[in-house]
Amino acid sequence: MKIIISNHSYTPIFEQIKNALINQIISGELEENEMLPSIRSLAQDLRISVMTVKKAYDELEQEGYIQTKQGKGSFVAQKNLELAKEQKQKEIEEHISQIVDISKSYAISKKEILEIFEFMYGSEE
Repeated sequence: MKIIISNHSYTPIFEQIKNALINQIISGELEENEMLPSIRSLAQDLRISVMTVKKAYDELEQEGYIQTKQGKGSFVAQKNLELAKEQKQKEIEEHISQIVDISKSYAISKKEILEIFEFMYGSEE
């Protein structure tokens, strides 16, 4: 498991850890029931506070990506494809919101944006 964090990012470190783990779970790099490093171990490896890693693990557990078993550790939860799809749809909505804001500020029409989308989306098929 590889997690790269940036102190120069506007994204909080706990969120960088959380996002990295979510991406690895969704991509299959981390498999169902696979044990994650302990909070202390990961904090040492990343040279950050134990509380930062704990916050990331707590949020991952609340969102259903991992399960913690008292005295045994944290494990990747069984994949909930709906949860993963919902997460990615939320990400897409955020990007679309940025596109809408930019297009409005430069008077780029909805039609033009849809044409760009159709062109780009169609080129991958």
